[in-house]
Amino acid sequence: MTNVIELKNLTKCYGSLRAVHRLNLTVGEGEIFGFIGPNGAGKTTTIRMMGGIILPTQGEIHIDGISMAADPVEAKKRIGFIPDRPFLYEKLTGREFLRFTADLFRVDSNLFGEKSEEILKMFSLGERADELIESYSHGMKQRLVIGAAILHDPRVLIVDEPMVGLDPAGIRLVKGLFSRLAASGTTLFLSTHSLEMAEDLCHRIGIIHRGALIATGSLDELRRLARVQESDLEAAFLKLTEEEVLS
Repeated sequence: MTNVIELKNLTKCYGSLRAVHRLNLTVGEGEIFGFIGPNGAGKTTTIRMMGGIILPTQGEIHIDGISMAADPVEAKKRIGFIPDRPFLYEKLTGREFLRFTADLFRVDSNLFGEKSEEILKMFSLGERADELIESYSHGMKQRLVIGAAILHDPRVLIVDEPMVGLDPAGIRLVKGLFSRLAASGTTLFLSTHSLEMAEDLCHRIGIIHRGALIATGSLDELRRLARVQESDLEAAFLKLTEEEVLS
């Protein structure tokens, strides 16, 4: 399997606070990698470094073989980024925002019409596509952000808490979308507080605690590492993070 995401000794410090410490990780083509941890563990900091939003203190990030430090523009072209909150230009319409995103990523103008209509239909936004985003509900804004992130067919989709504000139908839609994208070869890096979603969707899961990656593997591998009999991820997660606190 080709590694599409490579993190080498990734570290982020804010003064004396070490938010992320020497994180080493690879994620392969078509893999859904779940990234979980307690509040303040370093998940969002890691996500923002991977997306090129903040710079690491030390370490390297390679996206599809391209160094984020050496060629950030080219690396970012390969990424679709879904933040935990839908920050949008609310004086644009939904369709205008997709056009703006397409221009940023240089999507072929001849393909934009078809692709944007497909996304608007997929996320049930077609009837509201020409209304200002400021009139959208939180769930609609989140669906628009997700649609914009996949508009340019990214090699990597970096996702920070995608289900916030979505209703059950929206959650089912997004989970199905992520599974289809992975099956077609897109690599997904999914940071979430929802252990159930990580369990349902992810091929492998990494647990970060106090800025350090303390465990990585499939659900079965994490259960064996945690020495728990329960079949769900919660038992393994609680045992591993508890052991880390006590060690």
